[in-house]
Amino acid sequence: MSHHYLHFERVSYRYPNGYEALHDVTFHITHGEKTALVGMNGAGKSTLLLHLAGLLLPTSGEAIVGGIRLTPRTLATIRRAVGLVFQNPDNQLFMPTVEEDVAFGPANMQLTPEEIERRVTEALAAVGALHLRRQAPYHLSGGQKRSVAIATVLAMEPSVLLLDEPTSNLDPRARRQTIDLLRGFDHTMLLATHDMEMVLDLCPRTIVLHDGRIAADDATAVIFRDSALLDACGLEAPCSVRSIRKEESIE
Repeated sequence: MSHHYLHFERVSYRYPNGYEALHDVTFHITHGEKTALVGMNGAGKSTLLLHLAGLLLPTSGEAIVGGIRLTPRTLATIRRAVGLVFQNPDNQLFMPTVEEDVAFGPANMQLTPEEIERRVTEALAAVGALHLRRQAPYHLSGGQKRSVAIATVLAMEPSVLLLDEPTSNLDPRARRQTIDLLRGFDHTMLLATHDMEMVLDLCPRTIVLHDGRIAADDATAVIFRDSALLDACGLEAPCSVRSIRKEESIE
C-alpha cells in the first residue's frame, strides 16, 4: 500500500437485522492526517471503523483504503496494513503473556524470529510497557491493558491506525501518556471518541457522525465553535472551548 489514505464514496451499511448504520457516507482522509470521528452512541462510528479495518463490507458504495478498493478479495491485504485498537482492550489480549500477545500478529506474518523480537521490543518500548512483557494480561490495570493493546497493533507496523475510544476508562496520567503516544504516530490516524479535550489536543480535523450520516466535516476549531451543530448532534464542546465562549459572552 503506497498511499496511506482513506476514502468512502457514498457508503451505506445495513446489518443483517435490517438496521442501517451508515447512510450515504462520503469523506477522504489524506496521508498523515490525524482525524477525529465524533458522535453520540449509535451514530455509526464503530461500524465505520470496522469497514476501514476490512471487518465489514459496504452494503452499497465504495470504500478505498490505501488505494485498494475494499472487496472480499482484498480483505487480507487491507488487514495487514491497517491497525485497529478496539474500545475494550480485553478483546485484543488473549495470550498467556504480554510478550506473546504483541508477537501474535508479526508471527502470523511469517517473519523471522529476530524480526518478531525487534517488533515486540520496539512496540512495547513505544507505549512504555517493556517492563510488562513477561506478565499475564489479565493481571494488568486498565491503562496498562490499553497500552499493550496499542502495542499489539504497532508491532504490525500499520500504515493506518484506527482507534475506538482510546482513552475510555483511563486515569489522567494514563490518558496523557496515550495522547502523547498517538501524537508521535507519523502515518494516517482516525480515532472515534467522546473525549473532546483529546480531539482538540490531537486532531486538526473532525468528522461528526449523526444517525449514520456525516453532519459536518471541518477543522476541529470550527466544529467546536458551532453550538447549533453540537446541540443538534447531542455533543458538547471541550471545557476549554466553553470557557472561552463564556468569557466572550461576558465581554
